Amino acid sequence: MKSRSTFFMTLCIVTASLILIPNAMAKEDTIAAAYAQPDQELMVAVEGGKVYVRVNGIISKKTIPAVFIHGGPGGTHNSFAGILSLADERPIILYDQLDSGKSEQPNDPANWRVERFVEELEAVRLKLGAERWHLVGHSWGSAIALEYTARYPQHVASTVIGGTYISTPHWITDANLLVQKAAKKVKLTLGACETKTPPPESECDKAYTALYSQFYETVAPSKEAVAYAAQIGGNGSNPVIYNAMWGPSEFTSTGSLKTYDAVQLLQQIDGKQTMFLVGQYDSARIDTVQDYVTLTPGAELGVVPGAAHGFFRDRPIATEAILRGWFKRNETPKEIGLE
Repeated sequence: MKSRSTFFMTLCIVTASLILIPNAMAKEDTIAAAYAQPDQELMVAVEGGKVYVRVNGIISKKTIPAVFIHGGPGGTHNSFAGILSLADERPIILYDQLDSGKSEQPNDPANWRVERFVEELEAVRLKLGAERWHLVGHSWGSAIALEYTARYPQHVASTVIGGTYISTPHWITDANLLVQKAAKKVKLTLGACETKTPPPESECDKAYTALYSQFYETVAPSKEAVAYAAQIGGNGSNPVIYNAMWGPSEFTSTGSLKTYDAVQLLQQIDGKQTMFLVGQYDSARIDTVQDYVTLTPGAELGVVPGAAHGFFRDRPIATEAILRGWFKRNETPKEIGLE
């Protein structure tokens, strides 16, 4: 069983169209497209080291690529591998942030600054030669997406702020509300696990699992996801950076992000090019995210039906359908190949 420190934030209303799969062969083709091998892999130099980048599709001036920004801090790109089928319309870029996955891991606290992660993303864009791209951030990755959009609006076609984490105070408030809804025994155990004299780790693990399985991931990893993680290799998620930047659990922040709040940046971005995307049962509570939408005139709110925080895994087909429509709405006919 995983320890509580490894339950990462994977720290990010419209109805999704459902794609019907008519037969087993079509389903196999869909899975193969989702977990397709990259057309390009490279290590990109950034401040502090090199990061792993993989691309499906060919980056050119003919189409606008989409880059996916994973959560954590300390997560990996693996959570996005299930929707690589989006590459049939545009290049899809996945990468591991420094200190996680297949990227180099100097584990130097000097690198654990929000602005460095933003510049890391810009270094990837420059290396790939993409003039503009769609940003899709999830959990912690949504904070990077927002910060990047505010700093480099000229390179942004659209921004998806998914599993929305852009403020630690708001996130902690929401997390505590979720804890208050937990069963009394779970709630008491969770409280004890946050003290200086916690109960045995096995008891804490059980309580954290009870809470996280309700609000975080509603389905177990597919065999394809497990196989992808084994095939792609790397060092996986990094609890060192998670604990240093965030803290011991989702609802306790003791790290460098404990006072982080970027809500003011919502007034600096183009709301018409912004979508907040959450799962129906997301730990990023819909009520709070709706407040963010109100602060971003013209922005859209997308809700993935039946999904929790890990909606890329919970409901990949519905999530893919939402993103396909969103990308097309934020491109000109020429950019999507109709002229």
